[in-house]
Amino acid sequence: MTITYDPFHPKYLDEGDLRGEMNRVFDLGHGCRLCFKYCSAFPTLFDDIDRFDDQDAARMTPAEQDQVVSECNNCKLCYINCPYIPGQSEWALDFPRLMLRAEQVFHAKGEKSVKDKVTDQALGRVDLTGRLGSLAAPVANKVLGTPGSGPRKLMEKVTGISAERILPPQAKQRFSSWFRKRATPPPAKPKGNAILFPTCQVEYSNTDIGKDLVKVCERNDIACSLPPGQQCCGAPFLHQGNVEQFRKQGEANVKVLTKAIREAKARGEDPTIIVPQPTCGYVLKFDYPDYLPTEDAKLVASHTMDAAEYLMKVHKEAGGLDTTFTGDVPAQVTYHAPCHLRAQNVGLKSRDLLKLTGTKATVIAECSGIDGTWGLRAENFDAARAMGKKLFAGIEKAGNETVVGDCSLANGGIELETGKAPQHPVQFLARAYGIEDEA
Repeated sequence: MTITYDPFHPKYLDEGDLRGEMNRVFDLGHGCRLCFKYCSAFPTLFDDIDRFDDQDAARMTPAEQDQVVSECNNCKLCYINCPYIPGQSEWALDFPRLMLRAEQVFHAKGEKSVKDKVTDQALGRVDLTGRLGSLAAPVANKVLGTPGSGPRKLMEKVTGISAERILPPQAKQRFSSWFRKRATPPPAKPKGNAILFPTCQVEYSNTDIGKDLVKVCERNDIACSLPPGQQCCGAPFLHQGNVEQFRKQGEANVKVLTKAIREAKARGEDPTIIVPQPTCGYVLKFDYPDYLPTEDAKLVASHTMDAAEYLMKVHKEAGGLDTTFTGDVPAQVTYHAPCHLRAQNVGLKSRDLLKLTGTKATVIAECSGIDGTWGLRAENFDAARAMGKKLFAGIEKAGNETVVGDCSLANGGIELETGKAPQHPVQFLARAYGIEDEA
């Protein structure tokens, strides 16, 4: 048994070694149980061990261990709250990364069913489906825009993506196309230089988030650039265990982004990569350095910030943001703090951004059950809804008409369960400035 989260360790893909490490981590987790409330993986794990008189985690079968892996949605909330994480305890527990290791071992062995492989490809080939969706946007949105419809049920049978989920719409004009057509000159004295990593969500679907982000930046004299050649960050493939494809996409993005960073620095600028989606920001900050152990990956990670994190940095360090708000500002809003943003350990910067407008924000820090693409899979739909009950109940209890959330996929889950379609924080800020919504 090797305590390793290093994907380049010689024992990393050894199944026997993995099983031994799972025994160790499961035994320690069973003794602590602080993580019982985060997802169904832990109650399943604890019940499996409790049935043994000696409470020995090593008596779990491989199938029982695999069930725990399948129920983990890698929200990372257990890691945030675990007192025994690497660098903090000699026990060095990192449950989410152990689950990723298990998925990678299973993928390397090629033991997935044909159905799972099809679903993996349907969820992973985001750039391909996004390009096709943009070309057929009006028809695609009409056919696929109604959860539970006949076309969606057929799609579920073919792809394994839940027919009941609200899926992001396909944009007729991609964000990068919109950005290239703009002729807005950069500010004479920029407060910052933002390299946009819009993510596949903003590039193909929620383009309005990207547009509002650019307009908010321009309002505050922040120069924006969009280096061509960016791809999906690769998170769907990483979470499926397909490290090879994840690395390919990561290498392509790192090449594009490091070139942009170095060119900006050569011009005397201090660039920052800003990311408006939490999962993708987490990938650039933490997963790229792990799975692409190069200086370029570290350079990208060290220059990456969440969109709200960056705007608040400008507000505190570069002369402040414009706080003249002439648009619509609700007295109270409900803000959902997504798991993958909390895992970045940057604090509630989106909430702080909202408060600049004068609104009062009720924060709900509960999991939506989506977490990347796990909650989009048909077999996880019921479990994901159960995980999100605290979030949905909290939104209903808060009673605010306006809901704000950084994660587009989580926002879809919120809309499905509450009927309220959340805004992204930069959209809320744009409306508060009086900037019109192009949509």
